[in-house]
Amino acid sequence: MQGQREGREGLPVEISEKLLCLFSTEVSTEEDRYVIEVPRQEVETGDIDPEEVYRVALISRAEATTEGESAEQPQSAPSEPQPPVDVGETRYVEIEDIGKQGDGIARVERGYVIIVPGADVGDRVKIEVTEVKSNFAVGEIIEETF
Repeated sequence: MQGQREGREGLPVEISEKLLCLFSTEVSTEEDRYVIEVPRQEVETGDIDPEEVYRVALISRAEATTEGESAEQPQSAPSEPQPPVDVGETRYVEIEDIGKQGDGIARVERGYVIIVPGADVGDRVKIEVTEVKSNFAVGEIIEETF
């Protein structure tokens, strides 16, 4: 399923399920080229590999100005994306890693982490999300394999 957002002139913009990350950045100039920097956390916590080649879509942020303000003034930081899971939701996940405290780690959309106590690397389990934070969730195993 694809999400829709309003783009330029209020027309809908399709957001692909293949979206790996979403962040705000500036375009800078370096000699004879323009550069877009990817924040370190997007590589370290997401599905981005610095050795791969990616397609990039640039989406303009509408600059709302009020009387007396200039469009060049810096805007406040964009709101963080919402977690892709909700408490009570069930998911089928594969455990990719083990955390520092021995819990299983699964990753879902945009590299979002779900901690699964009692799971081991390679386990494919059905979980129920029991806790959701901005940067991770906790899930309880409800079915051992799928």
